[in-house]
Amino acid sequence: MGMRAIVRGVGHYLPEKVVENAEFEKTLDTSDEWIRSRSGIERRCLAAEGQTTSDLAIRAGRAALENAGLTADDIDAIVMATSTADLTFPAAATMVQAGLGMTRGFAFDVQAVCAGFIFALANANALISTGQARRVMVIGAETFSRLMDWEDRSTCVLFGDGAGALILEAGEGAGTAADRGILSVDLNSDGRHKDILYVDGGVSTGRTGHLRMAGKEVFRHAVEKLSDTAHAALEKAGLTGEDVDWLVPHQANLRIIKATAQRLQLPMERVIVTVQDHGNTSAASIPLALSVGSAEGKIQPGDVVVTEAIGGGLAWGSVVLRW
Repeated sequence: MGMRAIVRGVGHYLPEKVVENAEFEKTLDTSDEWIRSRSGIERRCLAAEGQTTSDLAIRAGRAALENAGLTADDIDAIVMATSTADLTFPAAATMVQAGLGMTRGFAFDVQAVCAGFIFALANANALISTGQARRVMVIGAETFSRLMDWEDRSTCVLFGDGAGALILEAGEGAGTAADRGILSVDLNSDGRHKDILYVDGGVSTGRTGHLRMAGKEVFRHAVEKLSDTAHAALEKAGLTGEDVDWLVPHQANLRIIKATAQRLQLPMERVIVTVQDHGNTSAASIPLALSVGSAEGKIQPGDVVVTEAIGGGLAWGSVVLRW
């Protein structure tokens, strides 16, 4: 017998402002067709002026609490994945804690860029499996629009803002792949590849900076590393691709998603895809996709779900869980 981190609730929030691809044709040498063909993205949501990452996260957290039938004080901890925290410090998670009215427990941020939600899930799973927390809210939230160079057509059309939240709850398991909850985790990073995806600002520069990306290099690493980490996590869980009901990948690029699914020998009918509506929302993309997939009735209790992501660092990883 062992303790499993079981999904109790899920929710998300998207800013009201929706920007269609055609909007970029007014200011950039690009087109709806060019953006769609290279990324699969059709539109994205952008945070309003003054709307912060913690604002989005609070709304997603409230939605997850409602879905779970819980209140803020039922939560022991918040683990929040973000690269766009409101301030250098304190952690945005503590702002979410206050915004939800949670007056107990603890909250902290995890920063692994687009892989952040996977790393946050791993941390939450460890807190539950070691008995340090019974219920953990795991949030991915970003306002990547604030990092964009709006004159760089190769990057600014790809990203969007949003937040998703998942509530994990401790439950008894038999220690087999038939258990509900998180079954395995695989985490990786390689700091040698920093220069292919980074922001050219920060505390050392005195300015926020802009996102910079070598797209072809990122694509090459993504397809190989995402399929490898998914296979590794499945092997740790004692499962194979045939056992997978849903692949819920980081929503960065439809071509990467299709290539990864092909390597895992999964048909696209078993892949949750939201990139067309959200763009790349970095750490928010997987919880957003999980929430949408659940709300649409696709992901059902008992389903085996594989989530995987890669981001700047490079950092990448995957989680296998039974819903």
